[in-house]
Amino acid sequence: MTAHRPAGDGGWDGSVTAHLAHGLGTEPVEPDWPPLTDAEVTAVTGPARVVWRSPRPLSAAAVVERDGRRLFVKRHHVRVRTPRGLAEEHAFLRHLRERGAPVVEVLDAVERGEWTYEVHSAGTGTDLYRDALSWSPFLTTAHARAAGEALARLHLAAEGFAAPRRSPQPLVASFTVFAASDPWAALKTYTAERPGLAGALADLPWYEDTHRVLLPLHERLAPHLPDLTPLWTHNDWHASNLLWGEDGAVATVLDFGMSDRTTAVHDLATALERNTVQWLDPDRPVQEKHAIELLRGYQSVRPLSAAESAALPALLPLVHAEFALSELDYFHGVTRSQENARLAYEYYVGHAEWFSGGAGHRLLELVAAQV
Repeated sequence: MTAHRPAGDGGWDGSVTAHLAHGLGTEPVEPDWPPLTDAEVTAVTGPARVVWRSPRPLSAAAVVERDGRRLFVKRHHVRVRTPRGLAEEHAFLRHLRERGAPVVEVLDAVERGEWTYEVHSAGTGTDLYRDALSWSPFLTTAHARAAGEALARLHLAAEGFAAPRRSPQPLVASFTVFAASDPWAALKTYTAERPGLAGALADLPWYEDTHRVLLPLHERLAPHLPDLTPLWTHNDWHASNLLWGEDGAVATVLDFGMSDRTTAVHDLATALERNTVQWLDPDRPVQEKHAIELLRGYQSVRPLSAAESAALPALLPLVHAEFALSELDYFHGVTRSQENARLAYEYYVGHAEWFSGGAGHRLLELVAAQV
């Protein structure tokens, strides 16, 4: 299995002159999009200067300074995010802030030519994982527990947000295909709504691989699906999307770009997969103590229902799949990168296959024992 790291837009303390980005492996690569310049930031925010740039390749993002205040600015191509697409996640952020969740404030969203810009407050707390590749493990078990507690509080704050799931767009971690009683029909609909994905799958053995690897996993999950309550969720919960307070608690939750209406247990499974399996080197040991503490922290704030407890180990091997398809849509249909599309497909199949091996079985058994 090829190691794969999907790229969000968490923090980084890089030089403003650095233009290389984190790639789908451990080596820096050219980013998908040109970096933000002071001139275009000024056109969006007024007089300001870039003080650091994110190394994540899927969008151009930076912290900028204006009148002594630090803001976060992120630029997307309109084929990735339109103002309407951003409005869906921004409405969720506003709901969370109204409920007291520690999330950034949405300040502006504008479209200029082929680009869409969003402006947020920079958040409070220290970016302890600013130099870490995404999907790097927590530094301590205490961080794992604090992240679990914060995720549970976020889910409690998300209750009552009744917006429908997001419109079809790349790079969203939705839960529709393998949440359906008939995943083939759902996959057909999902693909029809995304021409880039349809084009990517045309030359791949997706039918055979889905039938061989992913459908047996869905059969185990299917009995639990009717009892899972829909909930808007973060869907990219890993250490580098969190800022930390001096007390060791999570001070700010960042990057809701992949958020959508899924379920709480889907988000919890994502957090386990992102933070406890060493996907850049899958032969390294799973962070079992971190998995235990993340689950303990979560359940100390929001105990899982019986249905959620049963669903979690069944969902964990599938939780990556829909975002992998979304990446395929992006790499084939937007950036036209055949190599990255190939890696995204290996992510779709390979992460699911990993759970059939010894380390994957042990992680599922550990999770089942904790819930």
